[in-house]
Amino acid sequence: MNELQKTICNIGVVPVIKLTNPLRDAGPLSDALCEGGVPIAEITFRAAGADEAMKIMLERHPNMLVGAGTVLTTEQVDKTIAAGGKFIVTPGLDVEIVKYCQQKGIVVFPGCTTATDYHTAYKLGLEVLKFFPAEQSGGLAKIKALSAPFSMFKVMPTGGVNLKNLADYAACPVIAACGGTYMCPDKLISEGKWNEIVDLCKKSVEIVKEARA
Repeated sequence: MNELQKTICNIGVVPVIKLTNPLRDAGPLSDALCEGGVPIAEITFRAAGADEAMKIMLERHPNMLVGAGTVLTTEQVDKTIAAGGKFIVTPGLDVEIVKYCQQKGIVVFPGCTTATDYHTAYKLGLEVLKFFPAEQSGGLAKIKALSAPFSMFKVMPTGGVNLKNLADYAACPVIAACGGTYMCPDKLISEGKWNEIVDLCKKSVEIVKEARA
């Protein structure tokens, strides 16, 4: 793994975030994440202004690891790079986007849930994959099964991961980090309940640490 991937692995969790009002919320949210011990954010293009949110977060916390999620086009890759984003996450395995990211020198984590996906990712020279939607696609049992023929990969499950099952995922040596919206739910963001987000992040870090001990 490269240094960025190792950093993500060390943190152990990746908040998946949709910001409908980045000008209002990106700054204080970045404060909450850093205070909670999770200086990383996957800002999804499910809402407009994802690139603006990334810029705001990085201006406020230059050492944060900020990237883009739900990336569906090469144009969104370009917007992420222009905003200073350091990684790309795609919901599925799009070979064109993966190769484009590799050409641009930005780390990409494509969504993979089948042996065919894994085999294609292997041919593309990838090392860390997103497993999405995790719970709906077979969860930890399927991740372990796929790791038998594809032991070279580390996996970041996203989709259905929460405080209740985080420890089970984090304890598995195949898991690099767990992604989830549960750390930054829309309701807490819209109501500005930053302290509750800090608490969710702290709990997540503690769970991962204990699971890996």
